[in-house]
Amino acid sequence: MKNLFKTFVAFALSISLAVTSFAQDSVKSKTVLALGKIEPYKMEVTYDKTSHLIFPTAIRYVDLGSEYLIAGKADDAENVLRVKASVREFEPETNFSVITNDGRFYSFNVHYSSFPEAISYDLLTMQKTLDKASGNDVLFEELGSNSPSLAGLLLETIYKNDKRIVKHIGAKSFGIQFILKGIYIHNGKYYFHTALGNRTNVPFQIDFINFKVVDKKVAKRTVVQERPMIPLRIYKPLDAISGKSMEQNVFLLDQFTIADDKVLQIEIFEKNGGRNQVLQVENSDLIRARLINDMHLKF
Repeated sequence: MKNLFKTFVAFALSISLAVTSFAQDSVKSKTVLALGKIEPYKMEVTYDKTSHLIFPTAIRYVDLGSEYLIAGKADDAENVLRVKASVREFEPETNFSVITNDGRFYSFNVHYSSFPEAISYDLLTMQKTLDKASGNDVLFEELGSNSPSLAGLLLETIYKNDKRIVKHIGAKSFGIQFILKGIYIHNGKYYFHTALGNRTNVPFQIDFINFKVVDKKVAKRTVVQERPMIPLRIYKPLDAISGKSMEQNVFLLDQFTIADDKVLQIEIFEKNGGRNQVLQVENSDLIRARLINDMHLKF
């Protein structure tokens, strides 16, 4: 009987210790999770009015917490989100999340209100006012291990520095000049810095810009082998160059090299016009790309 009692006490103690240990681990786990908590913004929505949120960059992903909300990007505005209630009233709190093209994650807790205090929100102004970060970088598949915010910063820095380190690649005709100002390399990605000048009084309307690898010399009746290179990021949209002016831009592409019998062509086409320009970049130019040191943003 005494042995049975001792066994029962030992079993009870072991259960007690296990429960205590589990509780401590649970508390510790919650504490660790709290360190990485992204504090959500709070907002109100209503049925009869649409709320608009303006983000610093283009919206890439939206997830709604419940069917009480409906949302969508505004037409022709990649960084504006429309949100409203799908029913006239709802009691429970719901939420939604947004990821933008610069890799930022935003979280919102939402309540219903017949008379919301605000229906338009500028996220950039809110961040500056509240001194609040928008969360950690979200890594995108096309950028690999590269931080989207760092990639954006490098695009901006190259653009603002506006240095010409490549001086032998350009094209000029019909009063239009297209030049390659620099090729930079960082963490397996190329940054191509270009400039387009218009010396005429006639605006140059841009139809599209192409990057493609082609054969350097093509014999007659030979099928041209082309390999398109799609930019991963462009510093800013560029639609037109007004008369007597010059504009620049920066393009982010995956790292690549080409054979000696091929060239990279950068083509810019005029909309409803014939003043198209073509640059040719050889492999020797690519391998001389200037290295960017992101620790101090020196290149």
